[in-house]
Amino acid sequence: MVRVRFAPSPTGFMHLGNVRAALLNYLIARQRNGAFILRIEDTDQQRLIDVGAQQIFKDLAWLGLAYTEGPYFQSERNSIYAEYLARFERENLIYRCFCTTEELEKKRERQILLKKPPRYDRSCFALDAKIRAEKAAAGAPFIWRFKLPDTEETITDIARGTITFAFSNFSDPTLTRQDGSFTFLFANFVDDVAMQITHVIRGEDHLSNTAVQSALYRAQGAPLPTFWHLPIMCNAEGQKLSKRDFGFSLTDLCAAGYLPEAITNYLATIGGSFAEEILSLDAIVTNIDLEAIASAGTIRYDPAKLAWFNKKWIERLSNEDLAQRADPILLTAIPEAGAYPIAARHALIARFKGEYTTLADVPRALAFVWRRPPMASGWRSTPVYQAIAAYSQQPFSSGKDLYQALSGLAKGSGIPAKEFFSSLRIALIGAPTGPALIDIIETLGIEEAQQRLRGES
Repeated sequence: MVRVRFAPSPTGFMHLGNVRAALLNYLIARQRNGAFILRIEDTDQQRLIDVGAQQIFKDLAWLGLAYTEGPYFQSERNSIYAEYLARFERENLIYRCFCTTEELEKKRERQILLKKPPRYDRSCFALDAKIRAEKAAAGAPFIWRFKLPDTEETITDIARGTITFAFSNFSDPTLTRQDGSFTFLFANFVDDVAMQITHVIRGEDHLSNTAVQSALYRAQGAPLPTFWHLPIMCNAEGQKLSKRDFGFSLTDLCAAGYLPEAITNYLATIGGSFAEEILSLDAIVTNIDLEAIASAGTIRYDPAKLAWFNKKWIERLSNEDLAQRADPILLTAIPEAGAYPIAARHALIARFKGEYTTLADVPRALAFVWRRPPMASGWRSTPVYQAIAAYSQQPFSSGKDLYQALSGLAKGSGIPAKEFFSSLRIALIGAPTGPALIDIIETLGIEEAQQRLRGES
């Protein structure tokens, strides 16, 4: 049975790289009727931001990525890690390191000056047993290190094939901190073995961790999982995505009005080829070939493409679904919209569906309904105003009649159509582009539309 895990750390926010890792783990579990396990890496209590991982839970639920097992908190599994550590100690696979942070930094600086790779020199491993015992008895602070074999380690990665690591380039890894807590590297190894994880799908920034963790697997005679190290997501310039890049944070995308369906759709199809691009999660499970998108190449995040997916998904939503999602955003941005009956408000949102790329566009597109734009400077002296002056005064039985009269006037006015209709929009909604003129007029009503065309502020 396929068993995969998503193991985020609540020391920051979910970004697109996290989301893609979670998504691909979810998809492979769904495709192969396996288990999708959520494990919270909270061993470093000093760096916690999302206490209790509440935001992580909300983000996964919002994205529709339901885990089938967990959540497990590493901070609650110390007894399991202690058992493995004791086993390693009995088998003489680990040793106490009494070096202080200052001592380690001096050694590192010296190695760099000598143009040597900075690597722990195993000075504590070479300590006389008597000295080691005396330090321990005196309560000297220490950490446990795992003694790497003086060999090479070979792993198989779905994207990269066979990878060989020479441990001569690695320092003996630390398994504990001086406060007795367990490191990310050791806790991850223990959990992956204990939870019988069959596939480890994570970012390629963990590749060096994988080399060391595989040595821990070998030391315990445990079978290695299948590894898939995902390419780091880059911006248009080929640089690693950072907080400066729009859309890096899932929180930012949500606040900007992006739909979870669009985000998962985009991240699932990036790097692949699909006959149909707009796919629900269920359709992605059915159609995606995970082996085909396993690539060691760079993944470039394209905000414009994500926006395209989002617009397509907004168009795909039912009018009722769109209104339910957009209404809270509209009321937050334009409180006076609350005076409108909810049914009328929802009908308005649906009527201008084609104007939205994100849900944040809803209040921008509909603001004209409740907020009359200020009279444009010099509007009354423009050729367009002079041409429509009479039409902004006389009675019309419907918005359609007014629109048809203005359209007919545009043809015979001698004013370029683009300039004519842009000017009308500026008078009606305060912008030269926007919804269809007939929709604007009918939404405002004859009286309000004519007042705005007369330049009344």
